[in-house]
Amino acid sequence: MAELDPIIHAQARLRIMATLATLGPTESISFPRLQELLEMTAGNLSTHLRKLEEAGYCSQEKAFKGRTPVTYVATTKAGRRAFEDYMEQLRTLLGGTA
Repeated sequence: MAELDPIIHAQARLRIMATLATLGPTESISFPRLQELLEMTAGNLSTHLRKLEEAGYCSQEKAFKGRTPVTYVATTKAGRRAFEDYMEQLRTLLGGTA
């Protein structure tokens, strides 16, 4: 059996990926909204997003809404695939059908 992806397996990153997985393939979420949904501090969320971004699982895009800077977060194609694989491995590990 394949090992669960250690990048995703950390509790905070699993929560982030599960939340991002609810978005469509071309959708993104603002950093403050993601922070609110996950009830994480900005620093903690930033640290985990950086780890996911380094693995190629998510992307962050800086933009402006009016004159206010906003960061948008989305999964990448590789991140979506990695999360699907993770969930399949988890189901198999728990004895469900993959």
